[in-house]
Amino acid sequence: QVQLVESGGGLVQAGGSLRLSCAASGSIFRFNTMAWYRQAPGKQRELVAAIASGGRTNYADSVKGRFTISRDNAKNTVYLQMNSLKPEDTGVYYCNLAQSFMNYWGKGTLVTVSS
Repeated sequence: QVQLVESGGGLVQAGGSLRLSCAASGSIFRFNTMAWYRQAPGKQRELVAAIASGGRTNYADSVKGRFTISRDNAKNTVYLQMNSLKPEDTGVYYCNLAQSFMNYWGKGTLVTVSS
């Protein structure tokens, strides 16, 4: 089993920054992909950014140039640096770990961007 614990959410004004962290524990394989998803009120969950264990990254078009995903493999931790935040970035941000055809989810952390 894998456990994911997110931290770093909160309330920020438009134009501000936040840094999310997600620590994974349990049976972590060497090769995996960690990602951040978000779900805004009344909308479906969407991929924000993903990073493979080798470092390859993928971003949603809406966050390119503003968000940066990174990971520390030694700590099994993934980060999401969010800059130039917009009100439309508001939502619950979920950490995801995918390995060996299994998906694991954290409980989420709320990010609220005020205008």
